[in-house]
Amino acid sequence: MKTAYNSEILNSFSDISKLLFKVSKKDADKNGLTVVQLKALYKISQRPNLGLVELAEILKLTNSTVSGVVDRLVQSGFVERRNPPHDRRAITIHLTEKGEEKLEQAILNESELVQKLNKIKQLPEEDIQHLLRIHKQIQDILSE
Repeated sequence: MKTAYNSEILNSFSDISKLLFKVSKKDADKNGLTVVQLKALYKISQRPNLGLVELAEILKLTNSTVSGVVDRLVQSGFVERRNPPHDRRAITIHLTEKGEEKLEQAILNESELVQKLNKIKQLPEEDIQHLLRIHKQIQDILSE
């Protein structure tokens, strides 16, 4: 019986992951970005003086992957790399004015993901708390 649950659990997470990516991709495409580029812009806007390694950790991607994403965002004029005066070897990533405008445009565009999440928030509070608690437990187990 537990083997059947394993399959159901894996299929459920796989299906949800695919659906979330599909909706996120629609939102990113609507804004002329990739899903990772859009996530990176959000994270960079939330954390001034963010370094490349920190951004990679936040996005849960390798440093080399994030470096390529940042390179493309720099080429598009959405972000810039800066050397902090206190450590010339370090590099921080910042939104440019064009990047801020692009992010604002993405936020103002009717995000399908936000619409879907708002529907999920209509579930009973107790169910949402239970879901989040179980997800945290699963994250902890998978992170071991």
